Amino acid sequence: MPESFEAYRPLLFAIAYRMLGSASDAEDVVQDVWMRYAASKPPDVRSLKAWLTTVATRLCLDRLKSARATREQYVGPWLPEPILTSTERPDAMLQRHESVTLAFLVLLETLSADERAVFLLKEVFEYSHEEIAEILGIAAANSRQLLHRAKARIAEGRPRSGNDEASKREIARRFVAAFESGDPLQLSALLAEDVKFFGDGGGKVAAARRPVIGRDAVINLLHGFHRAADLQGLLPSASVETVEVNFEPAFVVRLGGRLDSVYSLEFAGETVRAVRVIRNPDKLAFIDRQLTLK
Repeated sequence: MPESFEAYRPLLFAIAYRMLGSASDAEDVVQDVWMRYAASKPPDVRSLKAWLTTVATRLCLDRLKSARATREQYVGPWLPEPILTSTERPDAMLQRHESVTLAFLVLLETLSADERAVFLLKEVFEYSHEEIAEILGIAAANSRQLLHRAKARIAEGRPRSGNDEASKREIARRFVAAFESGDPLQLSALLAEDVKFFGDGGGKVAAARRPVIGRDAVINLLHGFHRAADLQGLLPSASVETVEVNFEPAFVVRLGGRLDSVYSLEFAGETVRAVRVIRNPDKLAFIDRQLTLK
């Protein structure tokens, strides 16, 4: 049976999402690849998979390089666009892998565009250096050098929790209960002493403009959210749903039925060591659509 574009659509999305940290942009890249494929229908390629991967990767590199300046001017912390992974929706194409967690996607931002491409293609998608060299238009030796630099940088900041999935879910359940009650004592028992809070509003909605670090500071912030919602009369219309986002426990907050924010948790032992909150409406559209279809 001849190869088809649709057979590789999941792979192209998985590569593009990890490259760009944006599901919406990844969809655009896949569509662009399809348009080029439909226009040319390359009959003489040795491998359709290699041809499609090359086009997708190069489109991602173009987007990454042009996005650098924009991200440097981004208002507040930049976080990746979250994806719902607790369903059998098409995004199961991502496959369970640490490279798709929000913490790891943030870490990938420390790499250059070429380092990111080589690292993902080699370490996640298992392309050979010779294949990567052809995709990127570089020498295989350069691919090896880029991988070496990327792995060294990743090793410095690689998040490690050591928790199994059941342990993570239990800690997340307790955290959600403490969050809903607004009880500082319950929150204190669950947060690491050096916990970090990152909020991404993109300058479009209210969010912490800088990371908030330390248990007391994060508790005050979370308790403040609860108090403000109570004073504004929003609590009766608020709902919290536990989900799995990027293969990590998370929860979504709705106010009056509208998706307000996605909270993703990172763990260290029996505590939460990082809370990442996405509120930028542009970054919630994709997961809101997933939640609607769930």
